[in-house]
Amino acid sequence: MTDNQCRPLRIGAVSYLNAKPLVYRLAELAPAAELKLDYPSRLADQLAAGELDVALIPSIEITRNPSCKLISDACIASCGPVLSVRLYSRVHPGKIRTLALDVGSRTSATLVRIFLSEKYGVQPELAPLPFGKPVEASECDAILMIGDRAMHVPEEEFEVVWDLGEEWYSWTGLPFVFAAWAARTHVELGELPDILSEARNQGVEHLAEIAAEEAPKLDLSPELAENYLRNNLHFHLGSAERNGLRLFQDLATYLPPGGIDIVQRHYVSTR
Repeated sequence: MTDNQCRPLRIGAVSYLNAKPLVYRLAELAPAAELKLDYPSRLADQLAAGELDVALIPSIEITRNPSCKLISDACIASCGPVLSVRLYSRVHPGKIRTLALDVGSRTSATLVRIFLSEKYGVQPELAPLPFGKPVEASECDAILMIGDRAMHVPEEEFEVVWDLGEEWYSWTGLPFVFAAWAARTHVELGELPDILSEARNQGVEHLAEIAAEEAPKLDLSPELAENYLRNNLHFHLGSAERNGLRLFQDLATYLPPGGIDIVQRHYVSTR
């Protein structure tokens, strides 16, 4: 009997509002599994380190980590404005010299660097924006924020605000996949891929209930939370999403290293 057979599957999911439809009743559907919620970048590290068997990880990590494989048609994607991934810039994008990256991000950190490099020929110096810090805490020219805190508009006025989902769709005409379910190679999954799809299906059927429960925790109105889940996001990995994911991963290969290293160093130092 293998070690994996001796213990329950360890599943990691994103703690943000955008992942709630994917884990709706997951604990009930997979009662023998251990479910942990955390930030996307941390989940990716834990999966790579063997601390998790399955995780909802930043989509960029699925190709960067050879020990991971895509296992489900459930994902977090957008086909236009996503609302929860934003770049705030104090200068014109072509003049960005310093960029603060939300340390919870891997995919979005790569995506914003692609935009700056491909559209403006800019490769700014990178710095981390720690968990819990607002955009005002950084003196960088531009700040990338993701997740629940990105849904709160800062008081400071910025020269440019990008919604990265909208920018990607306008540029490519394809959906963008921010996160997807992956497992470590050789992990015995059993019926888990089907369970993840069913959890997603049930979550999509109960978006209003999810929004009503989660909105007060985030200081959002239930109406805004439901509109976000229903109209800014979708949760099915179809052929268009796979095409968008492949294009993104191809573009990422041309970037110089640096963005993920910034996040990893900060994570290790605060762990």
